[in-house]
Amino acid sequence: MTVTLPPLETAPQSEHQDPADAPQGATVPEPATGADDRDLAEDPAADAPELSQDPTADAPEPSEDAPEPLEDAAEPAEAPDTADLDPVVVRDAQDFGVYARTGGWTFALKVARSVRPGGQAAEGTAATKVSAKAFAGLAGCSPERVMRYYKAWDMAADDGLVPQFEVLVPGADIELPDADVWLSYYTSRNSASSVRGQAISAAAEAEGIRPTKALEVAENPTALRAAILADPGTADAARGALLDRMKEDPALQTEMARAIARTDDLKKAVASEAKAADRIGYVRQIVENGQIRTPAGQTVEAPAELRAEAERHLSLLDELDDSEEAGEWAGEAYDTVKGLVAKAVEEDPALRVQERRTKFYSSLQKATKVFEELTLDEVLEEEIFEDDMLQRLEALQEAISSCISTLRRATTAS
Repeated sequence: MTVTLPPLETAPQSEHQDPADAPQGATVPEPATGADDRDLAEDPAADAPELSQDPTADAPEPSEDAPEPLEDAAEPAEAPDTADLDPVVVRDAQDFGVYARTGGWTFALKVARSVRPGGQAAEGTAATKVSAKAFAGLAGCSPERVMRYYKAWDMAADDGLVPQFEVLVPGADIELPDADVWLSYYTSRNSASSVRGQAISAAAEAEGIRPTKALEVAENPTALRAAILADPGTADAARGALLDRMKEDPALQTEMARAIARTDDLKKAVASEAKAADRIGYVRQIVENGQIRTPAGQTVEAPAELRAEAERHLSLLDELDDSEEAGEWAGEAYDTVKGLVAKAVEEDPALRVQERRTKFYSSLQKATKVFEELTLDEVLEEEIFEDDMLQRLEALQEAISSCISTLRRATTAS
């Protein structure tokens, strides 16, 4: 389509007047680019310009109460006879139609054909163009906003979607792309061009949201903190995001662990949750593996009754909501299954004998290790000997002798 806005002799200056043709002191504001950066193909008013009382101020951001989106898919209305209509109304309707079809491209064209960034020679088609700063002053917005439109056009030109700047002269009209591709080239935030901004934009696209929303949040950490503190839903989303990030960020893992370790309440909560998780894991491995671990450390097949009871408790635990406290349920399941394990050991004579033998060996190994760790050299060299030490060793010797005698009698009897 060709964007042609015919001048009307009796019409006042349009709010969409080309900045190059604006009278001295006139203000032609740039379209507002709000934090949510609505799709211009659906909501043409989302980026529409508003008059500024302060020619040095940037255009205001749109409010959350944006007008209802246009139904572009509907059949266009039949154009009435303009002979008896106010020319100003006709011009407004024509401007509105152009913007509804082309969105931000309408204003990007004004920048592309009128702006010559600093460093470019004022020659050829650029002879009558002005700097981004001068254009922004005429438009009543910031040079940064002007350059965002300039860069959007530049990227589109590289893709062959629009002409290069060199072939455009002030006032030139060309066929413009549809509004639905505008947001593929334009970003309303300066931070989007940084490495950090590009990473945020990529993550936002992976989550299925517009990068401008994620960039706005990243630029307002205080607002993010306030939302997390005030809203449980936001806090839950932040918690999930942190957990996901910690999987790939060892430094963040360390920082979080350090913060928890230094906070007594959090440290206790972590210990409690870890205990509950261990108990649930004990019950789960019986269900999944069909084996039990006895108090003495033996691994044997779980009786059918015990396994069925473990499955019942595990199903109750799995049905708990994330908001429900699992500690009490985990403790009950653990104690019940633990009791059934002890009962199974006592009811099986062979298993009971093996269990006691294993316990005895375990105690004997521990006692041997402790005795071997005694350093008699230090006792002699440092003169730390006391009579009580000798008395304790003599008592231990008697206990060992008694134990040996008992075992010998048991061996002879068998």
